[in-house]
Amino acid sequence: MITATQIREGNIIIFRDELHRVINVKHLTPGNWRGMVITKLKNLKTGSSAEYRFRSEDKVEQAFIERRQMEHLYHDDTNFYFMDTHNYEQISIQKDIIGKTANYLLPNTGVMIAFHKEQPIDIELPLTVELKVTETEPSLKGATLTASTKPATLETGLVIQVPQFISVGEVIKVDTHDTKYVERVK
Repeated sequence: MITATQIREGNIIIFRDELHRVINVKHLTPGNWRGMVITKLKNLKTGSSAEYRFRSEDKVEQAFIERRQMEHLYHDDTNFYFMDTHNYEQISIQKDIIGKTANYLLPNTGVMIAFHKEQPIDIELPLTVELKVTETEPSLKGATLTASTKPATLETGLVIQVPQFISVGEVIKVDTHDTKYVERVK
């Protein structure tokens, strides 16, 4: 158990008998009132986010999380399959747990999977991934100097904005945190 003042962004806590990731933390001490900690928590089971207030002296349970380096092997209509890179053990994770992370997963992509009581609860992607452009408008001549963008569909089905000079078949680097184009790779 930790006090509310020890809660930090990125922690996973057990709140109301469910696992929550701490998205944001703000400590307040308004005038002559008691201090409080305002947190934004994301429920790892439902994916919903909400704001909660804790008194400074409140205790919260920090979840014991084990992280394992794994590699995405393949997926079907209902599950994604991963292999532990240390002991070669394979696991499957339901598509609803993967969520929007599926937009970045190709076979052989290395990820960090968080486990709680031997159950996978969260996937941490690398900072960037390389994906191939499968559909976009034709490149414009002289568009290398302009800052205009166009939509492009990537091999996973993800649609992002890319510079005008990007064409079909090119591989680009995509930031997994804000879903933005970083640079052209090939």
